[in-house]
Amino acid sequence: MGTVESTNRIQKSANPSTAQRKPHSCTSMADQKDNIDDFKVQTAKHPNISSAPLRPNSDQSKDLASKGLSSESNGTSEGGVGSSTPVEVTALEESFRRFAIHGDTRATGKELHGKNWSKLCKDCGVIDGKNITLTDVDIVFSKVKKKSCRTITFDEFKAAIGELARKKYKEKTGEEAEAEVIKLIEGKAPVIAGVTRAVASPTVSRLTDPAKFTGSHKERFDDTGRGKGKAGRVDVVDTSGYVSGYKHQGSYEKKVNKPTDGKPM
Repeated sequence: MGTVESTNRIQKSANPSTAQRKPHSCTSMADQKDNIDDFKVQTAKHPNISSAPLRPNSDQSKDLASKGLSSESNGTSEGGVGSSTPVEVTALEESFRRFAIHGDTRATGKELHGKNWSKLCKDCGVIDGKNITLTDVDIVFSKVKKKSCRTITFDEFKAAIGELARKKYKEKTGEEAEAEVIKLIEGKAPVIAGVTRAVASPTVSRLTDPAKFTGSHKERFDDTGRGKGKAGRVDVVDTSGYVSGYKHQGSYEKKVNKPTDGKPM
């Protein structure tokens, strides 16, 4: 009897009755229905919640790149804490950065020194030799920069452009003249000159011409100016038996060994 009762208890615990399952299933269906009703109410109150689809970060970064925008602001990246509106990099600022880092691997591109400022004005055609000269460019640079600094910032750079524009285009207003100078600078990059060529100096050519060598140095080169190698550096002993300077070496052997075809012995 005890064994049969224990077996029945195990079967009941393993297979719960249908009557116990139905209340749970009904309760879950009722909860789902309530959630759907709540969602419909919220959607009716705020119809714009799901109207704008979410865009992935890759698409947003592509839009920023196509518009020429920078996501860096105050040392934070896009979407980070403290991020603000992206800053647009203009063509003028890009040209300023290119000339600022020219010839200096440690430059940050935020400051421009006097040498590159003069190069910018020369390469972009601001210096015309009439209204604007190299001296005018140096004077304006010294005027806009701070006393204790040797470089100018981008704001000081724009002030310098205004000074040169009013001097270059005297017949135009200040804004029109400045716009003309900005057009000359926008999108430009430093002009890199070719490799420096060696200057043919008479002194150098005389020292490197083998035809003008004398003494032992002359013996190291042949008539064409090409080096003889070891023969020009080492004294080779002549064991031929002829005196030095004799030009008919080997002629005696030719006379003695002359062919005798057709002659009687």
